[in-house]
Amino acid sequence: MKLSNTMGTVLRTTLWALLLLGGSLCIHLLTYSTFVANNDLDHQRVFNEGYKVFSLTLPNELTFCDEKVPLNRLDVREKLDRELLVNTYWQSSTLLAHKRAARWFPLIETVMKREGVPDDLKYIAVIESGLMNVVSPAGATGYWQFMKETGTQFGLEVNNEVDERYHVEKSTVAACKYLKSAYAHYGKWALAAASYNLGQGGVDKQLGRQKQDNYFDLLLNEETGRYVYRILAMKEILRDPERYGFHLRNKDLYAPYLTRTAEINGPVEDLADYAVAQGTDYKTLKLLNPWLRDNSLLNKTGKTYTVLLPAPGFDAVAEMKE
Repeated sequence: MKLSNTMGTVLRTTLWALLLLGGSLCIHLLTYSTFVANNDLDHQRVFNEGYKVFSLTLPNELTFCDEKVPLNRLDVREKLDRELLVNTYWQSSTLLAHKRAARWFPLIETVMKREGVPDDLKYIAVIESGLMNVVSPAGATGYWQFMKETGTQFGLEVNNEVDERYHVEKSTVAACKYLKSAYAHYGKWALAAASYNLGQGGVDKQLGRQKQDNYFDLLLNEETGRYVYRILAMKEILRDPERYGFHLRNKDLYAPYLTRTAEINGPVEDLADYAVAQGTDYKTLKLLNPWLRDNSLLNKTGKTYTVLLPAPGFDAVAEMKE
């Protein structure tokens, strides 16, 4: 009997608690909807209490390719501040840059080291393309945004069937060749980077006109004047993401593709048939080899091409290592 009374008491208490909770929830919802609609001052107060946007603390020292950035200068600090703010608060774009960098930086870094180019220059690809095979309105193409003439000048094959501006490794080699050539001309990596945007002729003209020999002393057009600062900002944010409010787990990053290679040294009349014969599909073949620009590869010169194909485990969820 005591047990029955106790259970009844518990049930009644629970029922009253649920009724009180439901009632308070209804009151809260009604109050909130009225308050949002009719009480602008309270609405503004809640917004101000709940939404915070912070200015950034600039680094005390900064280098670009081991060349000191003159942060003692007012305009240099403010230009860097602008690019850090833009890329910190354009969160979706910068998050994607973090993710893609995990996939592509290992390859790009390997090529740059082999070519004898400073590691900082890899961030050019980030600001040029977001590490995507995009095409600009002017026709600049690929991760490194080569125009057709410049790409062929630095060793890339560009035609209707093959466009190596879309080939990450080969276009990185071409970018290294250009940057080394520009550095040999200027003796400073910041000027070499600026010429990647403006061209050596454009940089030379401004150096002569303004009688200077340093990027940070030049008055340049809006795009080129921001160019090196954009590189510096992405370097800062990608190297120390948590300082700028970005929190990514290893499993959030895009791991490098698991691939195997095959050689093509003759004509392929149908790349879809070729893909199926290789145990994959046309979409994946083009994903891994975007430099194949048609649905066939006639290869009239008999050149040997190396294509990437998915290796076992290609579609598995791969977590980046620490």
